[in-house]
Amino acid sequence: MSDVALGPVVVTLAASAGAVAATMLVAFLLGVVTGRHSIVDIIWGLGFVVVALVALVASAGQGSGTRRLVVVTLVALWGVRLAVHVGRRALRSGEDRRYVALLARAPGSRDRYALRVVYLPQGLVMWWVSLPVQLALVERGPIGLLGLAGAAVALGGIAFEAIGDAQLGRFLAERTDRSAVMDRGLWRYTRHPNYFGDACFWWGIYVVAAARAPGALTVLSPVVMTALLTRGSGKALLERDIADRRPGYADYVRRTSGFVPLPPRRT
Repeated sequence: MSDVALGPVVVTLAASAGAVAATMLVAFLLGVVTGRHSIVDIIWGLGFVVVALVALVASAGQGSGTRRLVVVTLVALWGVRLAVHVGRRALRSGEDRRYVALLARAPGSRDRYALRVVYLPQGLVMWWVSLPVQLALVERGPIGLLGLAGAAVALGGIAFEAIGDAQLGRFLAERTDRSAVMDRGLWRYTRHPNYFGDACFWWGIYVVAAARAPGALTVLSPVVMTALLTRGSGKALLERDIADRRPGYADYVRRTSGFVPLPPRRT
């Protein structure tokens, strides 16, 4: 017997798509009004919370109550924490230099260009990556040991990136040399504990969904997120020119894992 009824799945997917579109539209309007399109980074985490809540309402009466509670709670913890962290960081600076460089290439209207190359792609990624969340909310049957294991991985991912962000925040506040490289705590074992924690979170959510059919079919959702974190707008983009601004970063790269936490290499 199928673990998911087709009707509720279609309704949930459609409602989630509408939620993503509305969230990105609000983010775009805020970016236009404030003149800072990096505001989308704050909305990013909250957007997944909106998707989870809308999917929860759209799938009312479906799925396992325990699984629904676990998934929505985990997404809310992850999304709100990320939004607060990014928001605090944004208050201390102006427009993100990545967006300044990107929008400087706008052939015409800066805002229309941002809508096309920033908000639309991020909206599509948000809907795609959240597919395990959407399906997990309509799946029947108990959450099971595999689902609980996935929830533990997701929670561990939240903790890992939160600890990494807190350690980096203290380092930035206490440093006297602005060219100094953070290589303490979790940053001693991976150059990007925040991105690694993010990946763990989304793989954990996928495992929760994959514990019942057809959640396993959403495997490309965490694959896409991991690819973005390691080769797209995450690690690769951040490290593109950081060695030019911090002379010690090249040595840090030689001795420290780029993503998965590993013991430091001898140099």
